[in-house]
Amino acid sequence: MTDIVPSAANMLSVLKLFIIPVGGGIPAGVLLAQTKGVAWPFTTLLYLVSDIALALAFEPILRLISVIVGEIPLLTRFSAALKAATVRSAAHISGTSTGPLALVMVSFGVDPMTGRATAHAVGHGFIASWAFAIAGDMLYFAVIALTTLRLNAYFKDPNTTMLIVLGAMFVVPMVVRYLRTTIFRKGDEP
Repeated sequence: MTDIVPSAANMLSVLKLFIIPVGGGIPAGVLLAQTKGVAWPFTTLLYLVSDIALALAFEPILRLISVIVGEIPLLTRFSAALKAATVRSAAHISGTSTGPLALVMVSFGVDPMTGRATAHAVGHGFIASWAFAIAGDMLYFAVIALTTLRLNAYFKDPNTTMLIVLGAMFVVPMVVRYLRTTIFRKGDEP
């Protein structure tokens, strides 16, 4: 039975798993929240808090790296080349036709830091960049959390559920890339 407001100790243990910057924290955190009686709205809020903490921790590091890179000529040239490549890569998502949804999907498909960097590369500031990145990551959280809970209802073993979800998190993107490059590209040929 879930409490109306879970204890701080239970919420902190779930938050610690969400703060881990790898995908394995989501299924483990969701299952731990379920075990500890933390209701899904609180679990979702804890994941949002972990994303905000990521933004607050990552942004100063990003700024510091930027300052350091600006002081070393070799790294300055590398940075300029990387910026040019990023602008070329981000060109297909800039403009009004694609809009914020494409930026959210970058974060959904890769990670929030890449989503933030991409949004920044196409001209968005600190708040908007992180808003797009966090929105995409929250969408990713929803997909993984629901999958984890549904699978655990069938297996009733958190370790098995977590291994299956983690395996799917690595295998499904590879399968999608394979299908896009081999099968679907062949349909484009005359």
